[in-house]
Amino acid sequence: MAEIFVYIPHKDGVADDAALEMVAAARKIDAEAPLTALVVGDGADLDKVCEQAAAACAKVWKVSGEAFAYPNAEVIRKMLVNILPDKAVVLVAHDTFGMDLSPGLSIKLDVPFLSDVVDIEALEGSSLKIVRQEYGGAVSTRVSCDIGDGVVINVRPGAFKAEDAAGAAGEVVDKSAEAGDLSCGRRFLEVVEAEVGDVDITKADVLVSIGRGIEDEENIEIAEELAEAIGAVVSCSRPIVDAKWMEKSRQVGTSGQTVKPKVYMALGISGSFQHLGGLKGSPFIIAVNKNPKAPIFQVADVGVVDDILEFVPELTEKIQEM
Repeated sequence: MAEIFVYIPHKDGVADDAALEMVAAARKIDAEAPLTALVVGDGADLDKVCEQAAAACAKVWKVSGEAFAYPNAEVIRKMLVNILPDKAVVLVAHDTFGMDLSPGLSIKLDVPFLSDVVDIEALEGSSLKIVRQEYGGAVSTRVSCDIGDGVVINVRPGAFKAEDAAGAAGEVVDKSAEAGDLSCGRRFLEVVEAEVGDVDITKADVLVSIGRGIEDEENIEIAEELAEAIGAVVSCSRPIVDAKWMEKSRQVGTSGQTVKPKVYMALGISGSFQHLGGLKGSPFIIAVNKNPKAPIFQVADVGVVDDILEFVPELTEKIQEM
């Protein structure tokens, strides 16, 4: 088996929760294969991330430089092509950055690309069997792919249970000198912070989040009553914001807010990777959806197949009685 590489997303000296999830995914591919973390960035905080990655991986490749101060996929793609060995298996989170980086990386490396992987079933010889989703999560597809010459895999955040860092005490190797030519056609301008409304959902321990299944703006009151009963804050998925039923500061997802609650109730939310990309910290997820095949059930700790317009008022009433 070729060496497996895990690209470690990070911010302010802290590795993203998706990092340990991808380590878990890598071990499902081959628990015995050498595992190397790729830590790319600039500044003193990068060494902190390397230490965190070294606790889970046998080796850490550090690549630093001013060009990597912001995660520009075009720059990082060129660098990875220069430093990765032949037949490498590369895991990247299936978020906005991963979707920008990975397809072109697979082309440059001339290897297959597997996107939005939600499960890894088996490796038989050089054939990897995985599960990915299509048509907005409506269909789960089992795919077999020959990875003998390498592969780039985008792993859906939240799909794999993060393992505790095993104290691997991995060796940190500085690969910055091998980055090569990093000229590119795009450049970083600025970060535009998401607007903050009257309620900051990023600070809430319990969120009651509503999606398309709420059906009508008037029905939002149902979620608000439940939130009041359990001391939660109401948040939502993108369709609710697009319909202008709630302000964007309440939206959870890659194009909204990143939240880290202890408990997350997903009411009438399908569970697209864009939405789940806004969930960090492995919250306890309770999903209620009348579609038993909704992708949200694959990551939920508790799943209820029911119409939220019928189930939620009854739940609220029982909680109030208690």
